[in-house]
Amino acid sequence: MRIYFVDAFTNVKFKGNPAAVCLPESNLDETTMQNIASEIGFSKTAFIKNRSHQTYDIRFFTPKKEIPLCGHATLASSKIIFETTNSDRITFINVENTALPINKVDHKIRMQFPVYDTEEIKIPQRMLDALGIQETIDIRYSLKNKIIVVEIKEAGTLANLQPDFPALVNSYHDINGVLVSASSPGTDFDFHYRYFWPWAGTNEDPVTGGVQTFLTKYWAAKLGKNKLNAFQSSQRTGTMSTELFPDKVYIYGEAIIVFEGQLKN
Repeated sequence: MRIYFVDAFTNVKFKGNPAAVCLPESNLDETTMQNIASEIGFSKTAFIKNRSHQTYDIRFFTPKKEIPLCGHATLASSKIIFETTNSDRITFINVENTALPINKVDHKIRMQFPVYDTEEIKIPQRMLDALGIQETIDIRYSLKNKIIVVEIKEAGTLANLQPDFPALVNSYHDINGVLVSASSPGTDFDFHYRYFWPWAGTNEDPVTGGVQTFLTKYWAAKLGKNKLNAFQSSQRTGTMSTELFPDKVYIYGEAIIVFEGQLKN
């Protein structure tokens, strides 16, 4: 089985979000895929298998469990297929049988993802304390993704957050993560965000594309525009642009291959 390491949502090595992309030659059971993902240790490992012409099955595993959707690992997998085949248009089918159409658009890769709503939610003060947040503008919840969204005022405050992760995990249960975001007027980006998910993966995801299934709609309504530029202010940093439609969101990003290897039997 060939394995690639790809830095997604960046065009610079060792920035963005690293994902492993595995191309098994035969079917793997879930335990084996989970063991491989845990061994690699990246926030996401993708397993892709050709289903038919330009259509591929894709599955995503964190070091802890399988998840149905991931932006940066989809981007990384697209990069591998586009670099190793003559395709410039493909479709991934995830474990929930959701189709994810992917296209090359100039020097970027465009991913089509579904759009989800958010709803109001109240969270305990101990969660805000664990995040290091003193003041909020809005708090929402993506039921489909099981992710809490906390909007704060300053992008600078967001970049400087140093959560107490043990306290954060104990502050709330039965979620995948909490996303903190802030608008960024007068810059090249419409909003900044960071994603903390010690419940399901690692403490912080360096760059997260899948959250745009609800975050783009959230900020589009706030800012009154459907084309947005996003910056993830993690230590590695990463960027993407998005475009909102009533029934889908386009996510545009770049990726760079940093490693190729083979799993030994």
